[in-house]
Amino acid sequence: QVQLVESGGGLVQAGDSLRLSCAASGGTFSFYRMAWFRQAPGKEREFVAAISWRYGNTYYADSVKGRVTISKDSAKNFVYLQMSSLKPEDTAVYYCAASKNVGTYGVDSAYGYWGQGTQVTVSS
Repeated sequence: QVQLVESGGGLVQAGDSLRLSCAASGGTFSFYRMAWFRQAPGKEREFVAAISWRYGNTYYADSVKGRVTISKDSAKNFVYLQMSSLKPEDTAVYYCAASKNVGTYGVDSAYGYWGQGTQVTVSS
């Protein structure tokens, strides 16, 4: 049974950096891709970044490109999201997601497994 558990969220100031972690368990050997999405209050969930589990290919949303780095530790079954130069508009619940199938990396319906989310709040 796949489980994804996020951690690392919190309250930070604009310009700060933050690293989110996602611990994966239960069948990670069959993952094709993992990703981070976020959902701000009153808005739809949106794609942030993705990484292919086997080869480490990375993909980023234009809104965060240059400020965010996704990485993985396959041996420990962790995925990370390093965020820098945070802005108030980055405030959201951040979700870790995993897919065992090839699909469009930026579409949430392509991911069958989700964590509970971790809150990131950026104050101005």
